[in-house]
Amino acid sequence: MKFASKILVAAVALAAAGMANAASLTLNAGGSVTDQGWTVSNLTGSGTLTFSTTLIGALNAGGVQVAQVDPAVVTSTKRTNGKYSTISAAAPVTSLSGSFDGTTVSVLGVSTAGGALQTAEADDFTTTGGSLAITNLRVDLTAKKVYATLVGANGVGTVNDLYLWDITTISGATTFTATEGTITSVNELTGLKINANAFSLFSQALGLTQAGNDALATVTDFGKISSSISVTAAVAAVPEPSTYALMGVGLVGIAAAARRRAK
Repeated sequence: MKFASKILVAAVALAAAGMANAASLTLNAGGSVTDQGWTVSNLTGSGTLTFSTTLIGALNAGGVQVAQVDPAVVTSTKRTNGKYSTISAAAPVTSLSGSFDGTTVSVLGVSTAGGALQTAEADDFTTTGGSLAITNLRVDLTAKKVYATLVGANGVGTVNDLYLWDITTISGATTFTATEGTITSVNELTGLKINANAFSLFSQALGLTQAGNDALATVTDFGKISSSISVTAAVAAVPEPSTYALMGVGLVGIAAAARRRAK
């Protein structure tokens, strides 16, 4: 590629950067993202899955025990008969994805680490017993779906990015105006409904009998996910889009001069 042509390619790229309306960005915990004059960093927060009463009832019926998968923390309470009354799993946020047009941030997805392990012994609800770990949730707020890593017994193995639940309702703000300082988003995702493929994997991993499948089928709402996520936003010392456009115009002039000299 000749020198003048290289300059033209760079000019087109810079002009495109100057005319960009919005950018899709991903902020990871411990990292930072700079775009359109802003730097966003210090991602903190967690998402807490609270099991529904019907799910807890199905787990109690099958004698299923629940434990945490680090770095998530499982909290539960039990009645005097040893049955669960409440179960929740709080997992730290690992990444946040969204779009930014220079003024407005739209949160599109959230990922967390860790989760919960469910184990069952052979009884009327399971044939041979089994286990099932649900970890690393990825929430797609646009599609209103939840994905996860599933690790199951009875031949299931590891299934990455499994489409797990549909979200019925999203409450709380997912769109923010860029401003310096700490920005906090508090949301609640309710009415988690399992899809057919995930249901089959649950059944296989736990070794459910027909009675166990019938009990799990009564769970039309697996619970809710509550999250509180914070980031720090600051004005960045980077060229504004208009500056990129002017640089592109300047490079076009240099390229034209180089072509004339070559002739």
